[in-house]
Amino acid sequence: MDHVGEIEKRLWSVADHLRANSNFASNEYFLPVMGLIFLRHAYSRFLRVQDDIKASLPSRGGITRPLTKEDFSQRGSIFLRPEAQFDHLVSIPDGGDRAGAIIAAMESIEADYQSLDGALPKSEYQELGDDDLGQLLRTFNDPTLQKADGDVFGRIYEYFLTQFADQKAHDGGEFFTPVSIVQTLVNVIEPDHGKIIDPACGSGGMFVQSAHFIEKMKANPSDRVTFYGMEKNPTTIRLAKMNLAVHGLEGDISKAISYYDDPHKDKGPFDFVMANPPFNVDEIDAEKIKNDDRLEFGLPGVNKGGKVSNGNYVWMSFFHAYLSETGRAGIVMSSQASSASGGEAKVREAMIKTGDIDVMMAIRGNFFYTRTVPCELWFFDKAKPAHLKDKVLMIDARNVYRKVTRKIYDFTPEQQQNLSSIVWLYRGQTDRFLALVQDYLETAFTQMEDCDFAGFKKVLKSVTDTHGDEELRNLAETVSTDITALATNAKNARATWDAAKRDNDGLKVSSAAFEPVADQAKALVKEIDHLYKLAARVHEADVADGTKLAEGKKRLNELDAARQEVTEHLKGARYYHTQAEWLNTRFPNAELCDVEGLVKLVGHDELESNDWILTPGRYVGVAPEEEDEDFNFEEALRDIHIEIEGLNAEATELAATISKNFKELVV
Repeated sequence: MDHVGEIEKRLWSVADHLRANSNFASNEYFLPVMGLIFLRHAYSRFLRVQDDIKASLPSRGGITRPLTKEDFSQRGSIFLRPEAQFDHLVSIPDGGDRAGAIIAAMESIEADYQSLDGALPKSEYQELGDDDLGQLLRTFNDPTLQKADGDVFGRIYEYFLTQFADQKAHDGGEFFTPVSIVQTLVNVIEPDHGKIIDPACGSGGMFVQSAHFIEKMKANPSDRVTFYGMEKNPTTIRLAKMNLAVHGLEGDISKAISYYDDPHKDKGPFDFVMANPPFNVDEIDAEKIKNDDRLEFGLPGVNKGGKVSNGNYVWMSFFHAYLSETGRAGIVMSSQASSASGGEAKVREAMIKTGDIDVMMAIRGNFFYTRTVPCELWFFDKAKPAHLKDKVLMIDARNVYRKVTRKIYDFTPEQQQNLSSIVWLYRGQTDRFLALVQDYLETAFTQMEDCDFAGFKKVLKSVTDTHGDEELRNLAETVSTDITALATNAKNARATWDAAKRDNDGLKVSSAAFEPVADQAKALVKEIDHLYKLAARVHEADVADGTKLAEGKKRLNELDAARQEVTEHLKGARYYHTQAEWLNTRFPNAELCDVEGLVKLVGHDELESNDWILTPGRYVGVAPEEEDEDFNFEEALRDIHIEIEGLNAEATELAATISKNFKELVV
């Protein structure tokens, strides 16, 4: 479905507006909202497969047997009785018992699916007013979602989890690990088979992203992997089970405090471990865990109160112990852990000497909704080849990010791929690196060829014919000339691309051929935008004179639409070429090499001389300051706008809180 991002934001805006105008706090509102998204998604999947199932059912004497749960389970869908179908709930009129109907729907699903027993919200709906429930039901019955395909509702579920985490609606927001962080873990360890465990599973994001990874391989996650999770918070377990179900997945998630309990002990060892555990916990009872088999490297230190001084290395020891002889792990950890001293340093040294610590990746602050501090991603691989056993790949990704809001950063998909490609080179997978560069260049050429220059010129001529402004006419001629020159150069670059081999040398030759095209595209975008602004001013002058009002406005709108389409492709062409160049300039021979400020392969001897510290920045150095020839003024303005929007939103929320408190004081 197109523009799912816009749909997510619109649905969230409506739902959050209802919350803001009710008497409910986020922590009271989020679970029933997530439950309704679950119901709507279940209904969408139900409808998608229902007709195919009916068509495949045998009949006798013109009578077809009723649909069963098994019919839908085989197709990754949930069977819904009539009372659990979303159209039934939406049809309940004002004054009807919407809460009762929703509770009945949830109970019917739990009765059919043991894995969801007790997980779905029910009594929470009795706390919401009938009008609020009606509005929410109508909101999630948005007409644009009637024929939703793909994993649209899965994305919406994840988006709402993100937003509620930002509001700290539950458990301080700790239940949710940002998607781009989880995807980075997945991209490095590549969990494509066997048993996967997350001993601090939160809302189940590690499992969902692992499933997405397998789906990209055109495989069924349920056939390839089994998920095991542990989580101490009962409400968070409910979120996780709904999250899995909304993606057509199942998992064995147990309520447990992982320091003291090991409910999946008999299921191990595990092929993959993924986790984002609580950082720097200092309340673990040392006496309770001192004989735990998972503490392969001993306790990291005990304070005078009998507590483990810091739980980071308890977690790390557990994760390492869970792994099979060929297992991999990806862990989000406090940046303090890689350089901690004392007992923690001794555990770290012992872990390094196993040869199983594979990759360390530093992430800048503000990637999390609940923490502004930076973090590091630790990767274990018990099947590392012998020549890498005494080495650790250090990646400092703190300068790789995208600004999403004033307080939140993430990775773009391309940034994730670029970081992954460094790991590919480390593992000797040159073909994957070259395939990524090739894909970037192919996309750049395709974006350029998708520019409808002929259509733009036609619209531009209609504008200049409508308005007799000389400056506008001259600029239009300049733009037309530059378009012709760009199209010619793009054609020549394409010829170079078509003739070049798809090896490293051929890709670099093709990228070099495209470089002047990318530079021209950048300049042309500015020219076209300037042209449109001039055309708008000319039209405003005509309006002031009372001439050509309707025709001029029509032509201006046509120019704006054509401008946006052309410049989008021009920007895309340049963007993807820039991604190819990012890789080519740092790894010119398509081989792993030290890149100042980004990556270095570090041997155990060097680690030992640095007290076994694993902080990437200590080894990769500082990247040389580069002149920013590509400074994007519009992007800078966008960042400022994001900053202002964030401050305005906070000011509005603060004003509402002050007003509410004042009214309570007066009353």
